[in-house]
Amino acid sequence: MTIEGKYKLEKSENFDAFLDKLGVGFMVKTAAKTLKPTLEVEVAGDTYTLRSLSTFKNTEIKFKLGEEFEEDRADGKKVKTVVNKEGDNKLVQTQFGDKEVKIIREFNGDDVVVTASVDGVTSVRSYKRI
Repeated sequence: MTIEGKYKLEKSENFDAFLDKLGVGFMVKTAAKTLKPTLEVEVAGDTYTLRSLSTFKNTEIKFKLGEEFEEDRADGKKVKTVVNKEGDNKLVQTQFGDKEVKIIREFNGDDVVVTASVDGVTSVRSYKRI
C-alpha cells in the first residue's frame, strides 16, 4: 500500500479539547478549528516528509523512521520527536517536550485517520485522498 499522496481534512472530532490541553492560544486555536488543511506525504528512500498545508499556516517535518529529530510543533514549541512505523499502514509519532504528544496516522486506501493524544485527551481527524 502506498501512503504517499495528498489528503484533505473531511472530519474533525474533539480537536478543540486537544488544542486546549496542549495549551494553544485562543487566536491560533480559533483559526486552526476552522481550517481544512491538506496533508501531503512523500517518501524518498528512507526519508519521509509530512506537510500540513492551509491558508493560515504550513508545517513540515522530515524524518527517518526511529531517528529522533527536533520539531517546531504547530503551537510554536520546540520538541524532540520520533516516528516509527507499525505494519504497512501506520505511522506513530511521539513528541517529547513540555507534554508528551502521540500522533498516529493510519492509512487505509484513500483514507487517513489521524489520532492525536495529550494528557488523556484524544482528537480524531479524518482525511480523504485528493
